[in-house]
Amino acid sequence: MSKATLVIMAAGIGSRFGGGIKQLAPVGPNGEIIMDYSIYDAIEAGFDKVVFVIRKDLEKDFKEVIGNRIEKQIEVAYAYQEIDDIPQKYREKFTGRTKPWGTGQAILCCKDVVDSPFLVINADDYYGKDAFREAYSYLTSMEDTDKMQICMVSFVLKNTLSDNGGVTRGICKVDPNGMLAGITETHNIEKDGDKAVVRTGGEIEELDPDSPVSMNMWGLTPKFIEILESGFDEFLEDTRADDLKAEYLLPTIIGNLLEKGKLDVRVLESHDQWFGVTYKEDKEAVMSAVGRLIADGVYPSVLYR
Repeated sequence: MSKATLVIMAAGIGSRFGGGIKQLAPVGPNGEIIMDYSIYDAIEAGFDKVVFVIRKDLEKDFKEVIGNRIEKQIEVAYAYQEIDDIPQKYREKFTGRTKPWGTGQAILCCKDVVDSPFLVINADDYYGKDAFREAYSYLTSMEDTDKMQICMVSFVLKNTLSDNGGVTRGICKVDPNGMLAGITETHNIEKDGDKAVVRTGGEIEELDPDSPVSMNMWGLTPKFIEILESGFDEFLEDTRADDLKAEYLLPTIIGNLLEKGKLDVRVLESHDQWFGVTYKEDKEAVMSAVGRLIADGVYPSVLYR
């Protein structure tokens, strides 16, 4: 049994590789992609297994681009997220569906390959070393309590904005004891000088640039997957057949469980600068950021020898 596992959600990365897939654009000097740096940081923090959540049709290409290389560094497993991977009784109901079912289903797919506390991340976000160290320390020192305990690594809103357009972030309310009190999924947050704003119609709403936000970096346990399973059944039952965009999303699921008092979420803080490829134009900025981290000695110029 591994001590702590890293789960990377990569099923949404598009149906073919190459220049067109933003998450697999090389950003490092030797063709490294953002995931390479996350895995490097996770190994350094102590994680001893990586699970890639991908689509079956991406497997061959995915292994060529990153999987085969990472297998030499750490134990690797795969979980497959497919649209029709839902209980038999709902398959006829959702025959017109082409969009995956979201991050909750992505984690549900891992039930046979995860047997230890695990950290969830997005494939196309750079989180920084701080986040992995904090999460590893929490996941490997959890105590048994009556109520389920999980964690979330929060980032500072102003460190997570793109120069090239709006982003979606979960804005968090944190109580004085460092526990999550609520989370509001907020769309189209733009950078405006030193400000963070949301424009709706002619209205401009200013957000506190120092707000803690969620970047889908959750520390969970195998027991949480059992809760996801029964919740997914309810979600499919309640979703209309013609709602082809409904998604079973981790922030919403965790927010609901929190409201019902079913779990506690410890908020860990990272002050690292996030970066990611939300827009095609972000790639240049990410390459410069990686270059600076290498120049500052944060990463070697060749990650894996």
